[in-house]
Amino acid sequence: MLITKHSTFIMIGDSVTDCGRKRPEGEDISGGNGWGQGYVNLVRNHLGAFYPEYGIRVINKGNSGEQSGDLLPRWEEDVLAYKPEWVSILIGINDVWRIFDSANMVETHGKRELYESHLRTVIEKTLSTTNNIILMGPYFIESNKQDAMRQEMDAYGAICKKIAEEYGLFFIDLQATFDGVLEHVHPMYFGWDRIHPNTIGHTLIAKQILDIIEA
Repeated sequence: MLITKHSTFIMIGDSVTDCGRKRPEGEDISGGNGWGQGYVNLVRNHLGAFYPEYGIRVINKGNSGEQSGDLLPRWEEDVLAYKPEWVSILIGINDVWRIFDSANMVETHGKRELYESHLRTVIEKTLSTTNNIILMGPYFIESNKQDAMRQEMDAYGAICKKIAEEYGLFFIDLQATFDGVLEHVHPMYFGWDRIHPNTIGHTLIAKQILDIIEA
């Protein structure tokens, strides 16, 4: 196990992370649903079931609708204050999505250079606490690489990968993960809007995280 006993693991991001988690803290008493209905809960349940002696604390800090810039004002309170041993970040989907679903609201559109700057800022703030950072690339559950939104999402994913390599972080290429199974099934197998996964999709995400921390 790469993750050590009594570690605190903060998972932060947008609605894909949030999934109805408890407020203000994304955790609960044993058997509660404070971790939401998504991959955070699946990771927490797996660790609790198979490694109870490790006493790992998992906290969900996802906020629905957030873009990368929204992480900055809450990073100290929602991440650093816990002095976590592990942090995972999944952000950027809404930076891209607003370009396409809110075409006339240009002030909501993400920009690649700002996305990169926001990621660098939160990572550099975290490195003095831990370098066990898992950066997950944003994704669009669409196999057509000529789709405009897919192309923009790929550009954001490339930024994530570049930053992870530069800082020596763990990187999960979620786009490649979904692409691998889209060879066999339609995108709606994982989620009706190609963004918010169903339980199968969340299981796929959770597996990528567990592959890292269980190594």
